[in-house]
Amino acid sequence: MVLARSVISEVVVVVPAKDEEDLLPACLESVLRAARVLAEEAPAVGVGVTLLLDGCTDGSAGVAARWPQVRAVHAEAGGAGAARRLAVEHALVQAASRAERVWIATTDADSRVPRDWLVEHLALAESGVGLVLGTVEPDPADLDAERLAAWHAAHRLADGHGHVFGANLGVRADAYLAAGGFPVRSSGEDTALALAVKALGVRWRATDGCRVVTSGRLRGRARGGFADYLTASAPLPSA
Repeated sequence: MVLARSVISEVVVVVPAKDEEDLLPACLESVLRAARVLAEEAPAVGVGVTLLLDGCTDGSAGVAARWPQVRAVHAEAGGAGAARRLAVEHALVQAASRAERVWIATTDADSRVPRDWLVEHLALAESGVGLVLGTVEPDPADLDAERLAAWHAAHRLADGHGHVFGANLGVRADAYLAAGGFPVRSSGEDTALALAVKALGVRWRATDGCRVVTSGRLRGRARGGFADYLTASAPLPSA
């Protein structure tokens, strides 16, 4: 199944969050900045931001309330895959355009996207790409030099890279739906979706053109998630 190229008229950004009150402000600021830049570059393209608050017990909801432009959804998803899936479902319900004209961009609540993030995603989408796999790097302020060097040694951050990061992934909505969406699993939902979309014959691009910075914390929210990549190079001390 090969999906035809289509002009994008709407971009929906989805962000799952699990007790991220400390890092969420920087995330939302960066996402909304990217949305403003897109509005300047492509004023005919609508942009919406959906934040999925997954059973948060901290002040994440209060943080989200500071930005009325962000649609905050409260749910008990119970994991990364379910949270991403629910966030996309809510975003697409609100979308005014047909699925083939909607671009889904995903990031994480502990991440900061660059100002041209959505512009780069849209440019690739308009070129006929149906899946964008962007790069992510840990915040160097969070890691010692040895662990940071080890992470970069194990991850090729360049165009044509072989990684999948949910914190920097884009997919056209019709391809997303045809692939079955994010699977409900505790980790690896981003890789599973990417494989399913590729299996449809959709054109895709692995790019380093809009790199996202994510938290370099060593104890993450999801087993098998980004924090586990970091700790693999050097074990955490025993508690």
